[in-house]
Amino acid sequence: MIDRLLFMLKGSKQIMIKLVGFYVLQAFLIIGQAISLASLLTNLWAGHSLASEWGWLVGFISCFIGRHIINWLDTVLLDNYARKTAQHLRQELLVKLFKLGPQLVQQQGTGNIVTLTLDGISEVENYINLLFSKFVSMMIIPVMLLIVCFWLDWISGLVMLLVYPLIILFMIILGYAAKAKADRQYANFQVLSNHFIDSLRGIDTLKYFGLSKRYSKSIFRSSERFRKSTMSVIRVAMLSTFALDFFTTLSIAVLAVFLGLRLIEGHLLLFPALGILILAPEYFMPIRNFANDYHATLNGKNSFHAVERILQEEVPPEPHVNLKKWQADSKLELNDVEFQYEHGSQLAPVNINLHGFQKVGIVGMSGAGKTTLINLLGGFLHPISGTIKIQGQTVKTLNIEDWQKQIIYIPQDPYIFDDTLRNNICFYTPDVSQEQIDKAIEMMGLTSLVAELPDGLDTMIGKGHRQLSGGQAQRIALARAFLDQSRRILILDEPTAHLDIETELELKERMIPIMKEHLVLFATHRLHWMRQMDYIIVMRHGKIIEQGTYDQLMAKPGYFTDLVFDRSKGED
Repeated sequence: MIDRLLFMLKGSKQIMIKLVGFYVLQAFLIIGQAISLASLLTNLWAGHSLASEWGWLVGFISCFIGRHIINWLDTVLLDNYARKTAQHLRQELLVKLFKLGPQLVQQQGTGNIVTLTLDGISEVENYINLLFSKFVSMMIIPVMLLIVCFWLDWISGLVMLLVYPLIILFMIILGYAAKAKADRQYANFQVLSNHFIDSLRGIDTLKYFGLSKRYSKSIFRSSERFRKSTMSVIRVAMLSTFALDFFTTLSIAVLAVFLGLRLIEGHLLLFPALGILILAPEYFMPIRNFANDYHATLNGKNSFHAVERILQEEVPPEPHVNLKKWQADSKLELNDVEFQYEHGSQLAPVNINLHGFQKVGIVGMSGAGKTTLINLLGGFLHPISGTIKIQGQTVKTLNIEDWQKQIIYIPQDPYIFDDTLRNNICFYTPDVSQEQIDKAIEMMGLTSLVAELPDGLDTMIGKGHRQLSGGQAQRIALARAFLDQSRRILILDEPTAHLDIETELELKERMIPIMKEHLVLFATHRLHWMRQMDYIIVMRHGKIIEQGTYDQLMAKPGYFTDLVFDRSKGED
């Protein structure tokens, strides 16, 4: 039940030492509080006046106040530690996410990553806060109180000692049951969050195709599974809390009866009986608090382990190579490069030779492996085997800073930042002149868009603001590329997949000039682009089955000619 990973956090040993000191002091104050109150009551029972016992009364009040001051101080200390640790974990997680790139997001799901980064870290903070305090208090306070109880009356101390392990055993059994149910709840929540985020991102598509009701039913089923697993956790938590409270209360009641009988029979004096009776609830309090809050920490524990798994993910080392700006004589070779996803699909060993300012088309049906190859060439994915030779230097991956600084990436859904149109266009080049911006706007056909916006280039666009069509988003992405002439690698992954043919042909005229003096990697299933390509790579089922110029591929019957003349023969 105790999470060892928790005690491997930075600063955990120091905070543990401080907490031990606080709880030792708190235990002494609890003992002082009990001794003072027992002495006061014993002396009053013996007929002493309250005025004569003011010293015990002051002692009791002082211990009571001191105890709560110590409790407040350790709460503040732990709150600060938990908050700083959570902030540090969030920073580490974000850094790791950017290092691992899209591969991790594909594995984990967008919804899960978003939930983990936002709500998950907050749950981890609560988990650290609760578990540290409850664990240390459970280890310190009962032991010290038990020693005092043995000093007051060894028989009562022995009874209390024998009862404690039974409660711990009961707590462990229920804890494991709760953990199993909490794990299922967390898994269902991950499915639900991914499903919900995907539905929000694709709400337009779902609405247009009349699939919103069907998709909402799917989300409802996921939410029902999450609700049922949550209710199952709550039932176990309520049962365990009730049972533990019942057993501890029963133990205290039995002890009180036992003390009363021994007191009546004259086997025990009033002072030790009162002292033990006052200490007994304090003796069981830490384990009751731990058990009651344990269920509240389970989501935090799952989130913490999820964060740690991501932080432990190995990042392939970035090759220490210095690359020059891509030139007409630059070369890139892939030799037996292979990649495989966790779910099983793979990219068979590929061999490609690229050089200079080529326009390279990558074609194939959906699922052929085009995007995987694009991501490998961009350095977003890391090969599991093979070698890469770039500008005469041999490397294992293209995750090279000097390489990625030269890349302009345009996917089928370019990301539009929640910012002004100006800042979106100047994303790569924030220092360009207004004249250059105007030229880019004119070249990419954005003049009409700027004219219809209320604040022109300073109009806010993106999520929550002015929405853009797919064609407008692509024009903004192309304007970014047009403004940044320093980046010579242009990667396009199905940039026109969602556009109608009229919009695509219009954009085609604007894209071709940008491709000059660039190494262009153009993945698409729109074959009319291939006439403008210098070299074509044909993919099927994760393999390169043909490659060559357009004329070379058309000169001999093959899969490419099948795609050109009869698209229906293509396979998904």
